Amino acid sequence: MSKLNDDLAALPDMSAAQLRERWEQMGEGTAPRVPPSLLRALLAQRLQERRHGVLPALVVRELRRLANAGIDAAPPRPRIDLTPGTRLVREWNGKPISVDVLEDGFAYDNRTWRSLSEIARHVTGAHWSGPRFFGLTANGR
Repeated sequence: MSKLNDDLAALPDMSAAQLRERWEQMGEGTAPRVPPSLLRALLAQRLQERRHGVLPALVVRELRRLANAGIDAAPPRPRIDLTPGTRLVREWNGKPISVDVLEDGFAYDNRTWRSLSEIARHVTGAHWSGPRFFGLTANGR
């Protein structure tokens, strides 16, 4: 059995005082004032992070979002990747708007634009989410 496995296997049998002591031995400072079951989970996470590395920032953000919003929170909208050559078409005030997706931006009105939001702002004169303006988001959100 590896050192990590041994350390993880020992956690369930540790008292609250032993868990706090182990936390401090790891150089984590004073143990957080949480129930022993949560401190066990935190210690297990820290031990695994030391062995395998920390979670990617994207995963940490998603975990924080779920913790703050509750388990019934809606997942983040998936990112829409547009393939070069795709044409987006919509109508604004009776005028057709046609945008071509390029490798390095978007073509509209004989110009290259960095984002769909810039085009939406140009067309409407108001701040718009480009993906929302072009109907690329679910339920118009």
